[in-house]
Amino acid sequence: MKLPEGWMIHNVFNEDLLTRCVEPKFKRQHEELAPSLMIINEEEEYEVEEVRKHRKRGRKTQYLIHWKGYGDKHDQWIAESGLPHAKDAIEDYWTRYSS
Repeated sequence: MKLPEGWMIHNVFNEDLLTRCVEPKFKRQHEELAPSLMIINEEEEYEVEEVRKHRKRGRKTQYLIHWKGYGDKHDQWIAESGLPHAKDAIEDYWTRYSS
């Protein structure tokens, strides 16, 4: 086993502590591969697929964001101030919500 130079530990592992990898039995147990990030203004950002709900927290509005390429379990509540590049998705949400 090759370890980083700064590690001051013995480089041998007890193979009795290893367990064999078991393949998932059901489709839902497979991990989704994370999609690549977008580069906006030299910063990595995730792409918003849609806004699903909104709620008030104090004086601020938060939106339930569904990320492009991710499942529903990865949806997050994000404050409007944390979504500077999602203005179109927010406008689309309010158009759907008001009709």
